[in-house]
Amino acid sequence: MRTLRDINELRSTLREHRQQGRRIALVPTMGNLHQGHLALVTTARQHADIVVSSLFVNPMQFGPGEDLDAYPRTFEADQAQLTETGCDILFAPTVSALYPNGLAAQTRVHVPEVGEGLCGGSRPGHFDGVSTVVSMLFNLVQPDVACFGEKDYQQLAVIRKLVSDLHMPIDIIGVPIVRADDGLALSSRNGYLSEYERVKAPLLYRTLCELRDALEHGTPVEQVLQQGRTALYDAGFTPDYLELRDATLAAVSSSTRSAMLLAAAKLGSARLIDNLSVQLQSAATDASQ
Repeated sequence: MRTLRDINELRSTLREHRQQGRRIALVPTMGNLHQGHLALVTTARQHADIVVSSLFVNPMQFGPGEDLDAYPRTFEADQAQLTETGCDILFAPTVSALYPNGLAAQTRVHVPEVGEGLCGGSRPGHFDGVSTVVSMLFNLVQPDVACFGEKDYQQLAVIRKLVSDLHMPIDIIGVPIVRADDGLALSSRNGYLSEYERVKAPLLYRTLCELRDALEHGTPVEQVLQQGRTALYDAGFTPDYLELRDATLAAVSSSTRSAMLLAAAKLGSARLIDNLSVQLQSAATDASQ
């Protein structure tokens, strides 16, 4: 695996591969890699000849008071894992390389509607930061395919709309959530959990499973969601949101059958997110109107 930091070197390297007809995949990351990230690389390998992974802790997607400075940086370990998983190129630019004029003067990419509410409501400007840096990476790498995790479901929806609206010839692949044996969705921020909190954390997933079962048996949506919020509070979580949306993140209606149950909750200093797909009965959605 080659590790590149210079933009021009990245472009020239990929130009050679492209001229030889090789298909290129991109896996954007912020580092501190775990098996969820490596599953993205494995999936990318199945769809391309050359796999590029980026490692960049993007300051634009962190809000005031968030964990930019504390975000774990494990570069050498990340390099080793990517090499073992079959990544071909690691692109690890500096902040000054991507934002040479600083953040205040930086052009930003805004994706409307799908980025509003949920994490977008709790973290104003977050998805502008995501869509801006991903647009940069798409421009620099010009991949044929890019892989994103389904754990960050709203982010995946934002990227899909970005690519569609701007007519980018990139196939966006969502990769299923990778979970620990106890059900906790893998996340770099799980490292913020204390030993006691780590034991409690899988209750978020188990609660979502119980809510999904209730919804699929026709229990009214608002009743289920209120029960879920209460259960999370009682378990020591501070729910940020617990919502049911359709697969495009629009509000559910009486005609919705395939939906997404989405949650974010604080446990100690860690903000955990998770989601499950739900197959609704008409009685459930009718009762939510």
